[in-house]
Amino acid sequence: MNDRSNDLIVHISESGIATVTLNRVDVHNAFDDHLIARLIETFEGLKQNDSLRALVLSANGKTFSAGADLNWMRSMAKKNREENLEDSLQLAKLMDALTHFPTPTVAMIQGNAFGGAIGLIACCDIALAQSHAKFCLSEVKIGLIPAVISPYVIRAIGQRQASRYFLTAEAFDAQTAQDIGLIHHIAESAEAAQAQLDVFIKSFMRNGPKAMQHAKTLIQSVVAHHGTESSLMQFTSQRIADIRTSPEGQEGLSSFLEKRSPAWLIQSEKGEK
Repeated sequence: MNDRSNDLIVHISESGIATVTLNRVDVHNAFDDHLIARLIETFEGLKQNDSLRALVLSANGKTFSAGADLNWMRSMAKKNREENLEDSLQLAKLMDALTHFPTPTVAMIQGNAFGGAIGLIACCDIALAQSHAKFCLSEVKIGLIPAVISPYVIRAIGQRQASRYFLTAEAFDAQTAQDIGLIHHIAESAEAAQAQLDVFIKSFMRNGPKAMQHAKTLIQSVVAHHGTESSLMQFTSQRIADIRTSPEGQEGLSSFLEKRSPAWLIQSEKGEK
């Protein structure tokens, strides 16, 4: 049996930045049931680390991810509906784990990102791509649909753009990906991408850790809200009242009024030394 322990590389810096790197370079970082399980386990484990400040999802090699592994696809084709449903629910669990990861998440894309890989990108809060990156929602080419990743991709690029790229399965470049909202920033080189990542990381380190977590859940709650305008007003008012009276909110307001650095910034600077 092949050793799969190096399929995923996890590194946590002293300042609390977790980098999770896809490392199946020989198959263009395609994912199968084993890698999906590893990613779920990794994300769930990292969630328990209270000192974590951000998560970076990256990949080794020339390709971010080719999507589903061919051997995994062959095995799924031989499985019955119930077994396929179980497989699909695992992928859905992965997307949910990344979407609801508590800290800011950043996807770093180089090379191709096809099929389910676009779901991973859409689940991250911020996405950076090198200028030569290519994207494709290719499922309909082989008689399938991007079902499990669809809520996250549609949320990122909107219904009209999803209609085009789900149905044509055409490849698109980094500029198009930025134009339709899939990625936020294009870098001309790996070095430029790292420099931009560093800019984002420095921003995260300046911000209240709990505030960023609550900002993420705020966005998700507002988007998912289907009640009345009055109930939404009540909800958002309650959220800011809760935050203002929380320990971190009190520290943030006090430090701002007293013109000093907040405690979390002082702690993060210590961690960087």
